[in-house]
Amino acid sequence: MTYESTFFKTEIDNHVAHMIMSKGDKANAMSPDFWKDLPRIVDDMGKNTEIRALVISGEGRHFTGGMDLASFEPIMGLIANEPGRAAFALRENLLELQDTFNALERARFPVITAIHGACLGGGIDFITAADIRLASEDAYFGVEEIHIGMAADVGTLQRLPKLIAPGIAKELAYTGRRFSAQEALGWGLINSIHENQEAVVAAALQLAHEIAQKSPLAISGIKQSLNYARDHSVADSLDQIATWNAGMLRPEDLQKAIKAKMAKQEAVFASLLDMSA
Repeated sequence: MTYESTFFKTEIDNHVAHMIMSKGDKANAMSPDFWKDLPRIVDDMGKNTEIRALVISGEGRHFTGGMDLASFEPIMGLIANEPGRAAFALRENLLELQDTFNALERARFPVITAIHGACLGGGIDFITAADIRLASEDAYFGVEEIHIGMAADVGTLQRLPKLIAPGIAKELAYTGRRFSAQEALGWGLINSIHENQEAVVAAALQLAHEIAQKSPLAISGIKQSLNYARDHSVADSLDQIATWNAGMLRPEDLQKAIKAKMAKQEAVFASLLDMSA
């Protein structure tokens, strides 16, 4: 299966997909094709039962400089219309942009971002929707929407305070100051720091392959339950995982995992059912 895009290159190897932003000469700025192609490709990958983990990285000097100015043109055009209808259309547009990153959360497999250089503005919306974030030593970050007189509206303000201390998230959003990979690691925003761009991509792919060796049914259940628990009470979340395991826990994967562990081998798990066949 191929995933054509003017913004992303895609590689698939042994159950791991790798999406590479290919606009390195423009700092992988989020142009209209980014917003269109990212959710389409990730949703399509969800239908490919051979994919069990996804890594996203960028070419060039930077992961992403944030939203391309060309993406603002439709928004500015909307504002010129009758105020009530303009506001309605703008809200619909924002919800569509938000869904670009919601696609990373609703993916049945873990999404890992390999960040190097700049990760600014919309880049924070982007990475906070991923499951795991790795960074290079030269990576730096910024919630920079305040510098253009607006509040970030595509996920940063909703997800960042659930990943790091709310007071830190507020400071970053209020000031727009840039922060380093070391600061991000200390706050828990990223999982680890690696020497350079090549090293962080290699580490992300290695981690993705390790995850891909596990039961894809169990991994999907873990992701759904962790995301559910983030947004619900402990009692509701315990009920959710009880229901999940009551319906999805089956002896085949358990027996394979136990036998492999006893034999000191890696278990080989079946892929999920292909519903498109």
